[in-house]
Amino acid sequence: MRNVYTVAQVNSYIKNMFTQDYMLQSVSVKGEVSNCKYHTSGHIYFTLKDRSGMIACVMFAGSRSGLAFRMTEGMQVVVTGRIDVYERDGKYQLYAQKIIQQGVGDLYARFEQLKRELEEEGMFAPEYKRKIPKYIKTLGVVTAQTGAAVRDIINIAGRRNPYVQIILYPAIVQGEAAVPSIINGIHALERLGVDVMIVGRGGGSIEDLWAFNEEAVARAVFECSVPVISAVGHETDTTITDFVADLRAPTPSAAAELAVYDIRELMEQLSGMQAMYFRGMERKLREASLQLQNRRTRLRYLSPLSQIREKRNDTIKLEEALQDAMERKIMEKRQRLFLYIERMKGLSPLDKLKQGYSYVSTAEGKTLVSVEQVSAGERLKIFVTDGVVEAEATKVRKAEK
Repeated sequence: MRNVYTVAQVNSYIKNMFTQDYMLQSVSVKGEVSNCKYHTSGHIYFTLKDRSGMIACVMFAGSRSGLAFRMTEGMQVVVTGRIDVYERDGKYQLYAQKIIQQGVGDLYARFEQLKRELEEEGMFAPEYKRKIPKYIKTLGVVTAQTGAAVRDIINIAGRRNPYVQIILYPAIVQGEAAVPSIINGIHALERLGVDVMIVGRGGGSIEDLWAFNEEAVARAVFECSVPVISAVGHETDTTITDFVADLRAPTPSAAAELAVYDIRELMEQLSGMQAMYFRGMERKLREASLQLQNRRTRLRYLSPLSQIREKRNDTIKLEEALQDAMERKIMEKRQRLFLYIERMKGLSPLDKLKQGYSYVSTAEGKTLVSVEQVSAGERLKIFVTDGVVEAEATKVRKAEK
């Protein structure tokens, strides 16, 4: 009996076959758009058909960044993506990654070829990119005289800094005459010596923007001695001019903001710097005043008159100290003298005489201290408190031990 499979198994098998087919992973299909629906989720569901058949297509919201136009019924397009099976419904569909209008493919091929050639020449190298001046006086603009681009540039530049002079070269930016007109505008503003130049236009299809993909325009921008800001189309639009310019702006409005410094921000910075300088000057003045005061005090201290006063004060202090020292010495000597006097009083013969004692000496004045010094009949002097008694020794008797 033959094997019996479930629907899910069959769908899974078919999906696996599609996945393994390398060609189906990246295929480009051209046809007419039909049943196109933009879902609220951001996904786009549509059918691609020709005379012989049709294929269901879906572009998820995450892939829409590469879609530069809105698809409508009957539009001829080329859809690039992968073909896969939606297992739940058992049908295959084309999952779009990129969609371009039919007939634009040749332009994209030319774009990629020129891009490769100029990149190989080094025209996109960062070392050739010049810095956009921060503060400018003149702004050159090469764009159409009418349109949203020039109005946006004038309004934004005037709001950011009304003192910047805007010089407009009214160029033709679309059609056969656009290339020479843009080049003439670049050369004319370069000769005028503007500080920076904006070259661009508003948004449009690839055909509308094609003048900015021409090699002649790219070389004029690259060789220009004035820094060039490229501002072509919307943020998603990319041209050769964007790669060779010194700076790419996503829109003309953004180019004006990049080229013209906001004077209000500058004034705020200047006010902040002024306040900072004032605070610094006040601090310096305080420091200088304190330093002057210190030096004035030091000068007063080191002046000859101050030194004389200082030395005089030192002399007075030394004199007072010497006098105090002398008084202390005199007091000490006086006290010591009093002690000696009191001690001498205890040893004084006069004090002994006052106590009833007497002092005996020979007639010659020698102190008599022993009986051996005198003989009977010798003259003696006896000293008492109130005078001298002269006597004669009648008898000498030695004390018995």
